[in-house]
Amino acid sequence: MQRQLAALVIFFGLTSTASAQWFDWQTPDIPLNADGRPNLSAPAPRSLDGHADFSGKWTPADASGSLFDLDNYQDWAVDVMSQQERTFFVDDPRFNCLPDGPASYPAGSSVGGTRRIVQTPSFIAVLNPDMTYRQIHLDGREAIPVDEILLPSWLGYSAAHWEGDTLVVVTTGFNDKTWLTREGLPHTDQLKITERYTRPDFGHITLEITYEDPGILKRPVQATVNMVHGGDLDQLESVCNESKTAQSHYNGELTQAEQKIVEVPVELLETYVGTYQGIWLGRMITAEVYLEDGELFLKRTPRYSDTGGNTDSATSPLVAQSQNAFDSIFGLGWIFNKGENGEIESVSEVHVSGAWPFMRVK
Repeated sequence: MQRQLAALVIFFGLTSTASAQWFDWQTPDIPLNADGRPNLSAPAPRSLDGHADFSGKWTPADASGSLFDLDNYQDWAVDVMSQQERTFFVDDPRFNCLPDGPASYPAGSSVGGTRRIVQTPSFIAVLNPDMTYRQIHLDGREAIPVDEILLPSWLGYSAAHWEGDTLVVVTTGFNDKTWLTREGLPHTDQLKITERYTRPDFGHITLEITYEDPGILKRPVQATVNMVHGGDLDQLESVCNESKTAQSHYNGELTQAEQKIVEVPVELLETYVGTYQGIWLGRMITAEVYLEDGELFLKRTPRYSDTGGNTDSATSPLVAQSQNAFDSIFGLGWIFNKGENGEIESVSEVHVSGAWPFMRVK
């Protein structure tokens, strides 16, 4: 009897916990289609003061623009980015348990770009999953000129105003410890960012961003970020708690992998050439493997990280670690697998979570 009571206590305790997580909760003010799913094309809501209301959970679906064009960066910035790529972006503030800064503006869900906007008539809060937040003042104050900033900060100081239904946010006062993109584009404390938010319907926000930083950019650059409403999904926290021991294992350069290169006959490399497809995190991935001057390359579509960019793919040389296992600048491993007939039938994309097989289609 005591065991039965204990089992019941555990059962109801688990049931209560699951219920408390609100997994089945339907947010009352989200318009629904006939099938019960959120109607993202419904009219955009308005706040009590008549302005567009940007409140909700939002995730960038894509981002593009001159921000991602290397020709707009000063030479020293390109050199810094190249070094970051060689060291697998070890200095990314996220990997060091530091605030993300403006790199999160165009970033997708897989790289920490999800955010919740809470709007009031005089103040807007942007809540990030890493437990940081932005304060956007909408009470009439003006943006602080860059040369008048006394205390630079990780997320800067933001002042906003309305231009019709467009919310215009100007942010200055950044320190120089964060990046502008996930690819390691640095910035200086001269950075000024202007954001223009519009909400054409319930489920979408168009965010136009202008970046000005004479210390790093040859000219002002722009990015267009298309954000999608998260519906009933709640925003979960993502807390960084890396220890010194963990960080000690995250080191080295791609050149070290190249120094340990394994000689793979060209005839064998030719058997790996082809197109492979498979599902990773609910997305269809295409990996195109090709030879160029005797060296094996892999083009991944879409890019591994939804970091924004003017193309939807990324290419890396494959550095042999064995006869069928390779390293890449994506921070991913690749293993080619034979079928029962001895032919290459798949390639496994190796993550921390394990190997994800992509089947050969060509």
